[in-house]
Amino acid sequence: MSWTGQMYFTDKGVISNAKQLQYMMTTKIGQQAKIDSLLLHLQTAKADADKVNILNELGWEGIIEGDFSKSRAYLIKAKQLAQKLDFREGLANSLSHMGRICEFEGDYVHSLEYQFKALKIREEINDKKGISYSLHYLGDIYHNQGGLSDNFSSLMEYNNKALEQFFKSLKIAEEIGDKQSIANTFNCIGNSFREKEDYIKAIEYYFMALKLREELGDKQGFAVTYNNIGRLYVKQRDYTKALEYLFKSLKLAEEIGDKRAIVKVLGSIGNCYLKENNYSKALEFCSKSLSFGKEINFLEFIVNANHSISQIYESQNFDGHSADVALKYYKEYINGLNTINTKKLAQAEIKFEFEKKEAVAKVEHELLLNILPSEVAEELKAKGRADAKQFDEVTVMFTDFKDFTQISEKLSPLELVAEIHTCFEAFDNIIGKHNIEKIKTIGDSYMCAGGLPLANKTNATDVVYAAIEIQQFIKEHYEQRKNNDKEAFEIRIGIHTGAVVAGIVGVKKFAYDIWGDTVNIASRMESSGEAGKVNISGNTYELVKDKFTCTHRGKIEAKHKGEIDMYFVESISSLK
Repeated sequence: MSWTGQMYFTDKGVISNAKQLQYMMTTKIGQQAKIDSLLLHLQTAKADADKVNILNELGWEGIIEGDFSKSRAYLIKAKQLAQKLDFREGLANSLSHMGRICEFEGDYVHSLEYQFKALKIREEINDKKGISYSLHYLGDIYHNQGGLSDNFSSLMEYNNKALEQFFKSLKIAEEIGDKQSIANTFNCIGNSFREKEDYIKAIEYYFMALKLREELGDKQGFAVTYNNIGRLYVKQRDYTKALEYLFKSLKLAEEIGDKRAIVKVLGSIGNCYLKENNYSKALEFCSKSLSFGKEINFLEFIVNANHSISQIYESQNFDGHSADVALKYYKEYINGLNTINTKKLAQAEIKFEFEKKEAVAKVEHELLLNILPSEVAEELKAKGRADAKQFDEVTVMFTDFKDFTQISEKLSPLELVAEIHTCFEAFDNIIGKHNIEKIKTIGDSYMCAGGLPLANKTNATDVVYAAIEIQQFIKEHYEQRKNNDKEAFEIRIGIHTGAVVAGIVGVKKFAYDIWGDTVNIASRMESSGEAGKVNISGNTYELVKDKFTCTHRGKIEAKHKGEIDMYFVESISSLK
């Protein structure tokens, strides 16, 4: 007997044709037909062990439909009968399914208890497939717990626990050749690497999952993985690519009637639009996610949707009622978190008392965020100071306009300021998409850096991508102005990667700045470059050479720095 929600009945008994089963599970009619068939066979089953399996299957169908009370009733009966029969496989299945209900309700403490009990039984009876599933579910629970944390160290702690369980599950699934489990676990491992911001590994595992799902004809799996790839691109601020994958996911989820997948992807689409500041679209999709989430009792995504909607109304601030509506949804978000039985994770880490926010405090906060990185602003508010920090790997970019003095003399003061503003505003938008921090402008020079205030491993690639976009913007802007017989600037861009110290300087007018030889060398990369070119150092080249096609310029003399290996970035050699 199967135990994972894949057992079907005909007048001749149990069948297991994969294509037929998949079709039945992907339509509402098929879903109800399956339930009717199970109920019929529950009445006619002669063997008590078969009754346990059927009750477990009915419990699983209740989980799929989001009817947890009905599901529990079936699973309790299955558990009691399995204990009476000492049918340990059936008992483990009942416990595992009950753990899934707790997980979907956000009761992670009891979910863990059920899954550990099920795992113990499955290990005792050497049920390899069952062990693999239990380990996978444990990974899911840890991953979900991490997702509710607003503390980066806690997120990483839970992600590491999740990865440990997923890799254990994967090893067993590969040993027994369970391709469906392997694909599902690849997908979940990709999620954990995504949260760890290791995007290269994340996408690698996602595409391994897609390859297996194609072999299996697994539409439901494609919907899940497309959603997760979309969420990865959201984290990378590539919203166009993100929406492409998210809408693919939504189309598949709707085709197969997978309510849980629909709720997830609607929330992901809403969050993408929120990040893109498209508040009307964000509200549309987050509201749908909330509505469907309530329909199937999907607490985790009800909580997420309430949080996103509160942020939407807070961000819009288009009328006098927005703050009140934001507060209403934020309270629902807090209530949802309080329902989740993870006090240490949720309540202890939520420090922001939304109800007590005052308009003045909010304005001060907004001003700080316009001046300082959000992490530094929060530290300053909490401690009254922000400590200087050493970063071992930061990528610094300088830009400078060629012949600025000569060209500026041909423009009126208003024209000059407007032109610099147009360019720097575009630069701000570009680096914002690539997780890069603006440091300062000095006259016509623009300075930014990747890899701070939160360290990451993608900073060199992020900065070079941004540099190419800035280069392209200036090229198009230059041609447009020349076509209109207007003076225009060409740009030099220089990039170097190395260690810096970062911190706040000043008392009355705060400024976040960076210091170190890395900054000086980055400046030399710019001054040693050429108009219309992105000039990078050997250090940066070693970190990005697999992503970009570069031309080695040789060792070039840099003022006060001696000879330095330099490269011109010619093109992108692989997709981000």
